[in-house]
Amino acid sequence: MGEQGVYSKPGEAFERDTRYITTRVTRDGAEGWPVEAGRYRLVAARACPWANRTLIVRRLLGLEDAISVGLPGPTHDELSWTFDLDPDGKDPVLGIHHLRDAFLARDPEYPRGITVPALVDVPSGAVATNDFAQITLDLSTEWTAFHRDGAPDLLPAAHREEMEEVMRRVYTEVNNGVYRCGFAGSQSSYDEAYERLWTSLDWLEERLTTRRYLVGDTITEADVRLFTTLARFDAVYHGHFKCNRNLLREMPALWGYARDLFQTPGFGDTVDFAQIKSHYYEVHRDLNPSGIVPLGPSLDGWVSPHGREELGGRPFGDGTAPGPVRDDERVDPAHTPCADRERLWDVPERLRGDRERLQGTRERLRNDRER
Repeated sequence: MGEQGVYSKPGEAFERDTRYITTRVTRDGAEGWPVEAGRYRLVAARACPWANRTLIVRRLLGLEDAISVGLPGPTHDELSWTFDLDPDGKDPVLGIHHLRDAFLARDPEYPRGITVPALVDVPSGAVATNDFAQITLDLSTEWTAFHRDGAPDLLPAAHREEMEEVMRRVYTEVNNGVYRCGFAGSQSSYDEAYERLWTSLDWLEERLTTRRYLVGDTITEADVRLFTTLARFDAVYHGHFKCNRNLLREMPALWGYARDLFQTPGFGDTVDFAQIKSHYYEVHRDLNPSGIVPLGPSLDGWVSPHGREELGGRPFGDGTAPGPVRDDERVDPAHTPCADRERLWDVPERLRGDRERLQGTRERLRNDRER
């Protein structure tokens, strides 16, 4: 069980503490943390949307061999995130029971929250950075020497300016917007957060009606950032955070878009719905005093056909899909609708080629009819 915490302050609007450890891991090591295969461990709880981003990008780029991953459980005690899913409750590489120990190794008087994701320097046991927004950008730009063959370009230069604008709004109004609703300390702050959230969700619904991805015709960092909020929307944010104008599945474009990404290798295979619900409903005791975790909603819809291929686009651009998830990083089959189903990431390349040829045939027939 998670230690009861206070996340909503009476009479106040929610303000996220963004004072992170902002040193970067770079190729030139200018800030003392050089890119080096095997040196860093990514500590990323599956329950957390900010950490989920890093798990997706790491997998899409094929950085599993270069950066190991530590997976805390979905809840935490009064000290910090714990490694209660590991034998003896201890991370097997870092040798610690609490993530807090890695923050104190960096700063013995570290005064702020213990957050995931955190990139930890294994030799020293100290956190190199917990700046979640910068971590994924640097995985794309600083770790290129260790990208897999066929790794997609998640930050295409031709769309970078538009991406920055879209990602800024997605973060402010949607990623963080659901928290502003859930942790609002007054009716007026909740009302404002709610209206801002749904104004932007309506904008996204309209935008995604005519395009497969947020920016351009391939998956980018912008899609990764939106997806982790959408994946948690019906299970948590709709009820627990009172973002309840609509369920995600009641918004055709957003729901189709979310399913499309979920069924794409690297996305759905990182999502653990049981851990997500356990975290929010057990840890946020000021919002849910009983700690009871709801059994619903049904997850079957996540693997239903989405039809988004009709909008065109190429998920990985000139790249390829990542390979199968390694056995020690698979989501518990009981926690995902992907289990025991033939999903895209288990389909041989030959069948993927058949699918692409079929799509090409459909397009030619459509063009013939239009003539």
